Amino acid sequence: MKDNEHNFSELAPLVIPRDEHGISRKDISENALKVLYRLNKNGFDAYLVGGGVRDLLLDTEPKDFDIATNATPEEVRKLFRNCRLIGRRFRLAHILFGREIIEVATFRGHHMSDAGKNTASQSSDGMLLRDNVYGSIEEDAQRRDFTVNALYYNIADFSVRDYAGGIADLNDRVIRLIGDPETRYREDPVRMLRAVRFAAKLDMSISEETEAPIPHLAHLLKDIPSARLFEESLKLLQSGQGLDTYLLLRELDLFEPLFPILDEHFTEDMSSKTEQMLEIVLRSTDRRIGSGQRINPAFLFAAMLWYPVTIRTEEISFESGLSYYDAFMVASNDIIDEQVKTLAIPRRFTAMIRDIWLLQLRLSRRTGNRAFKLLEQPKFRAAYDFLEMRGEIEGGQIAELATWWRDFQSAGNDNKKTMLQDLNKATGNKKKPRRRRNPSRRRKPQANKET
Repeated sequence: MKDNEHNFSELAPLVIPRDEHGISRKDISENALKVLYRLNKNGFDAYLVGGGVRDLLLDTEPKDFDIATNATPEEVRKLFRNCRLIGRRFRLAHILFGREIIEVATFRGHHMSDAGKNTASQSSDGMLLRDNVYGSIEEDAQRRDFTVNALYYNIADFSVRDYAGGIADLNDRVIRLIGDPETRYREDPVRMLRAVRFAAKLDMSISEETEAPIPHLAHLLKDIPSARLFEESLKLLQSGQGLDTYLLLRELDLFEPLFPILDEHFTEDMSSKTEQMLEIVLRSTDRRIGSGQRINPAFLFAAMLWYPVTIRTEEISFESGLSYYDAFMVASNDIIDEQVKTLAIPRRFTAMIRDIWLLQLRLSRRTGNRAFKLLEQPKFRAAYDFLEMRGEIEGGQIAELATWWRDFQSAGNDNKKTMLQDLNKATGNKKKPRRRRNPSRRRKPQANKET
């Protein structure tokens, strides 16, 4: 039996008193504290739990403040008018404070426990379909996914409770699954993605026993709803450590179930245009997140799928005889339709992906007033940024085109006109004067001939 497979109910938790840990209430959301205090005041156990405790102990700012309690969702709703209950697989209470949501979960129990109506349901592969089984804090800790997420901050005495060796793993910088890894992954295959995300986000390593089953269980992700995988993909690639996350996903065979279209474009030395683009766009995304700039998932997906689109375009054009533009339109629809089967990318994003792609065809057409009209396009800036990335990979005319657009954007109006005049001269696109008809040469109408 592995160290983390013990019977939690037989072991006393490691209790770290207030003066021996670094968590301060001033670093906890005021709204989370309100919920904790009200639950405690009404006789319920109330703990800050999971990533919030983990991040506070690592001296980083938590993204969310989640709460665990022995109050049922219905009891929580009675205490908070601003509460709504959500979830089918496991019932949760969301307490709304403007734009901030404090999530409150009832302690989870063992799947097979006899809890009356609150029973778990599993598929034939072991995946949890319904999980409304409530239990004790010890059972709840055992049901958590990773040891570093099974840490509880007790609002009653401000101590931290560790039921799974999470403090030791935090100190050793190790991501370790609680329980038998294969069983836990079969219950919820997304845990494999979470292991990678936490390892990359926290700059930790995945323990040997936690990592070992992942490659041969990666196919289980294909059974996960595409909407859920889309949300997970954003967490993975837009975490600020997207490049490291991608490399670890590739290493553990977890990237292909998310982006099966890209698999045939991968090489052993990671030198294909698709792989170069992935590295460039993910590094850029990480940099923007690190500097607090806004990012749009559509740009990321447009870059990731670009070279599959161009290759598919060439194939369609060759096989069908369609013009490049028409073949490009067909290929764009094909690639997006295939990708949304795996990741349910919303239409607002697929529309922007198409806009960015189409502008790649239009950016080379700059004569006349076209350049000025392109500057007015809502997606011009995104299309230009993407063109620059293509220039890094392809060089040649694409790199020259990106440089021209960079200079054109920053030029004054007079200089813009000069640039266009120079472009017209270089390409031989001089505006030809309209020929005026000579009135004297017009044909006189002939009289109708009698038949």
